[in-house]
Amino acid sequence: MAIAVDDYKTAPKALPISIEWKPFMIDPGTKKEGEEYLAYNRRRWGGDGWTHSMKREGRKIGANFDNWKWWPNTSKAHQLVSYFAQRGGDTSRSNQALFEALYEEGKNLSLVDTLVEIAVEKLGLPPSEREDLRAFLADDKAAVEVKQEIDQGRRKYRISGVPYFVIGKKNRGKGEKPYGFSGAQPPETFLEIFQELEE
Repeated sequence: MAIAVDDYKTAPKALPISIEWKPFMIDPGTKKEGEEYLAYNRRRWGGDGWTHSMKREGRKIGANFDNWKWWPNTSKAHQLVSYFAQRGGDTSRSNQALFEALYEEGKNLSLVDTLVEIAVEKLGLPPSEREDLRAFLADDKAAVEVKQEIDQGRRKYRISGVPYFVIGKKNRGKGEKPYGFSGAQPPETFLEIFQELEE
């Protein structure tokens, strides 16, 4: 999607685009400390064959999954994104840092120490705020808010997997519905939708 957004911004009739990330957990039953990638996939699906096409297609657009070692419980990772969003942070940047840490660096996003390290090293959290972040990640209220947002997405859009995209005009006219679709898509798919929305 990011490639399509960057390409679209140079289009003659380009509309302004804003991206809003929402939390989702594929498997809320994942162990709190996360699980080793292959062991989890064998237990849940009998193997990781379902990831092969995703990895292959990802390489075509620069998404690297070569060091994916963990299937994390992402509840705390979503809280990290929320922590930065509440302080005016860019959720795209926060999510990108988490994706890189998980898929390219082999980090376990279930662990508070790992998330604090990502926040300091990749997201510019001042070391003096480490304990504030730790307290936020330990806060049950923050965890409940993330769960409520996930539940709302499941109800409102019937989301059952990610990525899931909802694309539409912010100020839609009566009867104009947003596009909603799941699964990784090539940049061309997004560009076609953006161009349709110009009309």
